[in-house]
Amino acid sequence: MVAHPAQWVQDFAKAGADMFTFHLEAVQPELSQLSASEAHPEVLKVCQAVRAAGMHCGIALKPSTDEALVSPYVDAGLVDMVLILTVEPGFGGQKFMADKVGKVQALRTRYPHLTIEVDGGVAPSTIEAVAAAGANAIVAGSAIFGADDPGKAVDTAAAAR
Repeated sequence: MVAHPAQWVQDFAKAGADMFTFHLEAVQPELSQLSASEAHPEVLKVCQAVRAAGMHCGIALKPSTDEALVSPYVDAGLVDMVLILTVEPGFGGQKFMADKVGKVQALRTRYPHLTIEVDGGVAPSTIEAVAAAGANAIVAGSAIFGADDPGKAVDTAAAAR
């Protein structure tokens, strides 16, 4: 997570990135100013800058942020992927927050073709729940790199798809 993600869009595009994902909270830290029915000008500005730079756009949500807040941007066709964090951002190895799986299911119900990614505590014991809820992109760091057999951990993750 970076502060002021708009300032990094061009640098990422020049470096060859094809997707730019930013935390909704980093653009508008006062979540009370965001709405599930109306686009916020600052968030809209970042989404449009990402598109203008020729990249796909993703929005990441911290565990406490309501998933409905991405609706104005997904509905406008400005967002290709929503990343649901099931741990607090900052460091690996945190415990998976199972109660956040409902956010994935709510987004999948509303947006059947949206890429929904889940990051945080995803492991062989939790991947089936996030896949069943509708996640179609998974980030698994500690579960793979900390496993006794990383190859087996990857195979388990692939089987959950």
